[in-house]
Amino acid sequence: MYRLAVSLSLLLANIRPALADNPIIQTIYTADPAPYVYNDTLWLFADHDEDNASSFFLMKEWRLYSSTDVVNWQDHGTIASLSSTFKWATDRAWAPQTIERNGIFYMYCPVQLSSGAMAIGVATSKSITGPYVDAIGRPLVQNNNIDPTVWIDDDGQAYMYWANPGLYYVKLNKDMISYSGSIVSVNPKPNGLTEGPWFYKRNGKYYLAYASGGIPESISYSISNGPTGPWNGKGGLIMGQTGTSFTNHVGIVDYKNHSLFFYHNGALPGGGGYHRSICIEDFTYGSDGSIPSIKQTTTGAAQIGSLDPYKQTSATTMAFSSGVKTDKYNDAFVVPMSVSLKNNANNAYIKVKGVDFGSTGATSLSVRVASGGSGKLTATLGSRTGTVIATCNISSTGGTSKWATVNCPVTGAKGKNDLFWTFSGSFGFGWWQFAA
Repeated sequence: MYRLAVSLSLLLANIRPALADNPIIQTIYTADPAPYVYNDTLWLFADHDEDNASSFFLMKEWRLYSSTDVVNWQDHGTIASLSSTFKWATDRAWAPQTIERNGIFYMYCPVQLSSGAMAIGVATSKSITGPYVDAIGRPLVQNNNIDPTVWIDDDGQAYMYWANPGLYYVKLNKDMISYSGSIVSVNPKPNGLTEGPWFYKRNGKYYLAYASGGIPESISYSISNGPTGPWNGKGGLIMGQTGTSFTNHVGIVDYKNHSLFFYHNGALPGGGGYHRSICIEDFTYGSDGSIPSIKQTTTGAAQIGSLDPYKQTSATTMAFSSGVKTDKYNDAFVVPMSVSLKNNANNAYIKVKGVDFGSTGATSLSVRVASGGSGKLTATLGSRTGTVIATCNISSTGGTSKWATVNCPVTGAKGKNDLFWTFSGSFGFGWWQFAA
């Protein structure tokens, strides 16, 4: 049995935080968001702060999530790691960014070399969900700076910026794994830039958002008329330093006509500078293209549309959770993920936001489970103690690697509601699907 190395910290498993949708991932600590829109889905690349980090960052892998409504996020697990992807690197699986070109996905990742210096590697995959493999077997660039950000301009020229404490860029070749010319040092760099640049183009303007102001960090931005600057013109502060994380990292995208601002903080139980969590806010550009001041909230971005309960949905799709972790029980990456419980973690739950059962409503429910014992899965509307619409009694399937579909009757499931799954006992939960 192969299991992804993803587990809740004891704090997350045993302390029930206030029911809020920000941070958007609660099963592990995540940082350095890199959102990417592809095939009408919003994908979120992230790195992972390990639970046992203490006096410095402990980060070994890169993770992937996806959403079609910006509030319910599906966990796709580990897509690359130091041990499996960049074997020439020794530590620090830090802030990634991914982009697609000609059917290939390129993920750029800062890592540490045995010398102690930082470098940037590039990994590729034919699928956005990975796995990603080292493209060149060595660093793409190496000047002891970090945080790559990549954009392909309208003329086909791709640029990669990176920073800390200087700001640099190269012009990538069409193969996306090499570059032409020399590394360019940007001088002057944008006002207050510390690290974490995010480069993109919108309505003919080039944007460079970044962590600013030293430690603790804020988020600022600059606008230019060209892809290589100058970056000393229009812009300003977006988000001031708040919360318990002394770093911040920005990602900005437009999705389904909504502008979205990603960042991280230390808001989860046990959180802080080395245990960070990704958050999201929505915002509106000014008529002149300016970005407004954005405050951190516990509510996050508004849901876009609703979730269809009549489609098979991975159990790792959630807006909020408490007491659960994500596991994987097979070597093949395409096997659906499962949600499983810590031993004796009764009353652990998952919240799925804005589920629309329609006016007719659902009459039955199928769940995919794996269990070595017995348990119960309860579906309620509105809250964990809300209207019970289904109770599925779980019997042994022969073990946590043997999956079976359980069918349960449903009553009272109509309209648009938040759906809660509450667990009793320990068992794997792979997917769910309602029927009218």
